[in-house]
Amino acid sequence: MQLLKIGIDYTAALKQSGGIGRYTRGLITTLAQLDQQNSYTLMLTPDASREGLQFFQPHPNFSHKIYPLPERWMTIGWHRLYLPVPVERFTGPVDLFHSPNFILPPTRRAKTLLTVHDLTFIRHPQGAVDKLRRWLEKVVPRSLTRADHVLADSQSTKQDLFDIYNIPPEKITVVGAGVEERFQPVTDPAVLESIRQRYCLPSKFVLSVGTLEPRKNFTGLIQAFSQSPVRQTHHLVIAGGKGWLYDDIFAVAEASPVAGRVHLIGFVADDDLPALYSLADIFAFPSHYEGFGIPVIEAMACGTPVVCANNSCLPEVAGQSALQVTATDIPALAEALYCLTIDNSLREIAVREGFRQAKKFNWPAAAKRLLGVYRRFANDQLNS
Repeated sequence: MQLLKIGIDYTAALKQSGGIGRYTRGLITTLAQLDQQNSYTLMLTPDASREGLQFFQPHPNFSHKIYPLPERWMTIGWHRLYLPVPVERFTGPVDLFHSPNFILPPTRRAKTLLTVHDLTFIRHPQGAVDKLRRWLEKVVPRSLTRADHVLADSQSTKQDLFDIYNIPPEKITVVGAGVEERFQPVTDPAVLESIRQRYCLPSKFVLSVGTLEPRKNFTGLIQAFSQSPVRQTHHLVIAGGKGWLYDDIFAVAEASPVAGRVHLIGFVADDDLPALYSLADIFAFPSHYEGFGIPVIEAMACGTPVVCANNSCLPEVAGQSALQVTATDIPALAEALYCLTIDNSLREIAVREGFRQAKKFNWPAAAKRLLGVYRRFANDQLNS
């Protein structure tokens, strides 16, 4: 088999702490462990941190190069001014170029792969900043048209790509996400107490994790918690950095009749997440729309029973292991939270089935699927 030269835009992995950043980091770091033969060039902009590059130091077939301009200016040049500067100018000759973040730069002759994580800006437009939504509505269709193949996080996103943009199913491969092995129940009392003290956590709480933005439906979760009898025995902890259009989240939290039991603790470091999940009695994820929903399977892997929405990809990710409700049905969400606090048999089933479900998703399997796509399309290029 002929060895391949593959370029990957790794900027999102280094600049985005959650969501797409975590997905890209999980996939590519596992790929580095899986493939020691093909040559990889990771591209990043000069405004991206270098701290996340240590993973490939033991892997001599991985290297990195830096674009000449910050991400914003590279984007303007390629996608607003349409400058015909091929990405190979910066990567050097490659057989394939993979953009894991919605948009493709121009190429000279390399095959192109584009990852589309979700179509939130279409399916839930009220949850996006207008300027960003309009931008994605322009550049994503253009990139989809140019891509030789498209990668999706879930069957749900694959279906959306067909329904909205008429992308043929055979042009889309679902790669999916995984759970890192470190996500398992944390039982060490010292570690748990350290995390409890670090984030000022109450003794009993419902947890939700995600960037503070409208799509995550934290306002609905706060309202449901405020109405549910669970408010009498538990607190609500929401962990996530500020994203966009988040003022309503803080306003609803402050206006809650149990505002003192609602805690927005900000961004939580990746290393602290397993203990945070393990400390929680329930994990709630009532998002309006998701491309995958990694926190759902992370919580399950840590032994925390899950309540989630029944839309987009969440049924395929959660399977039968979570209580699923309509995201906008506040009374149903309130009831689901309460049920998991009073029904021990239901909790035991949710925990047991959650462990089983989480095992279906792992980064080595996802990385193997990705490598298979790389080999298929890059070899097509070499043989053309």
